[in-house]
Amino acid sequence: MSQRTGLIALLVATCALLGACGSQDAQTKAAQSVLAKSANEIVVASYPALDEGIKIAIERYRKIRPDITVRLSSLSFGDHHNSLTTGLATGVSLPDVVAIDVGYLGRLIGSGALEDLSQPPYNALQYREKVFAFTMTQASPRGGGLGAMPVDIGPGTLLYRKDIIDKAGVSEAQLIESWESYIDAGKQIKSRTGASLVPNASSLSDLYIRANVKSGEGIYFDSNDRPLVNTPRFERAFALAKAARVAGLDAKMAPWTTEWFEGFKRGTFATEMSGAWLAGHLANYIAPDSRGLWRAAPLPNRVYASWGGSYYGIPKKLPDARKKAAWEFIRYLSLDRGMQLAALQGLDAYPSLIEASNDSFFEQPVAYLGGQQARLLWREAAKQIPAPEVNRLDPIAAQVIAAELEKVLELDKPIKDALATAERVISRRIRR
Repeated sequence: MSQRTGLIALLVATCALLGACGSQDAQTKAAQSVLAKSANEIVVASYPALDEGIKIAIERYRKIRPDITVRLSSLSFGDHHNSLTTGLATGVSLPDVVAIDVGYLGRLIGSGALEDLSQPPYNALQYREKVFAFTMTQASPRGGGLGAMPVDIGPGTLLYRKDIIDKAGVSEAQLIESWESYIDAGKQIKSRTGASLVPNASSLSDLYIRANVKSGEGIYFDSNDRPLVNTPRFERAFALAKAARVAGLDAKMAPWTTEWFEGFKRGTFATEMSGAWLAGHLANYIAPDSRGLWRAAPLPNRVYASWGGSYYGIPKKLPDARKKAAWEFIRYLSLDRGMQLAALQGLDAYPSLIEASNDSFFEQPVAYLGGQQARLLWREAAKQIPAPEVNRLDPIAAQVIAAELEKVLELDKPIKDALATAERVISRRIRR
């Protein structure tokens, strides 16, 4: 799950219960009404909480380009991407700049509906050395080009409750040395404190699948779109999740649910694997009363992985006269050091711009993490994250794999059978 998907779903559900947001049709019409543009306007289509970065940018950009008015059109995470998919296909009510979560990147770039930013007048590949290496690869379709510019990333990290592991007599080194030591530490934590190791065992599988892919390789497909799911990598990933579930180490809580939120508040689980951004969410609204109890560490087995990330692109069907202004604003969002730092400080959006990550702000202690200089840890992780190839078919494979893993965990389906089924189902779906 992306860093924002579950949260936005929860907010939408709450909004509906309270009757405070109006009908979805009303929300969509209100957002689309913003798309009526004058000659000196840029309309940016985004979603919470990424849209908070646009709000920050609007105030800053006004000082640089007072002749340009930037307007924000925001929908919930799912509705934004659904609307974007339709709009890019039809060319109707197109914004000038579109926000894209990394989970939708392969699909939208593969559709050919976005400008190739590697070509004139953009020539964006000249900035390749300015951003973390994996970010450009994720936005590059097979055969070359660049479909969108990165604006923030999610270096993977292990967050753990120091008070809980201290009570269990477990060290940070035990948590991260290997997958075996991580699970053994979980058993010790469970027996001595009653706390679960993780909210859901599936997180072990998700991480192993992504972190053990080399740069240039596909996560779910090879270069000929053949599924890679019935392989030792996926078998090992499923086995880790199964081992955690059999040992009773997970709380069986799905991310971004009410139970998951409460688990953080009550100390139900000792660790969680996520992007660095989760530390900010914990501090700001999920579990602010746990200030000083959490710490950050490298991921188990000292692997590196990206956990979420955001991009901005330009619709190909947008009139050429509007593309220049759109590109200038995207460059500001993604390549301006001050803007990248403002987004980090304002909403914990980890910068994709290397220059911004070298700022002295990264040396400041993080109070919520007990004064730990956690941003230095995340900066080193960002430098080593592999750059797997993004495929437009990845969402299909991810959905099938999640369904089969659930059968392994809940119904004791044999792992080899589950992966063989996944391979057949994926192959059938992509041939449609």
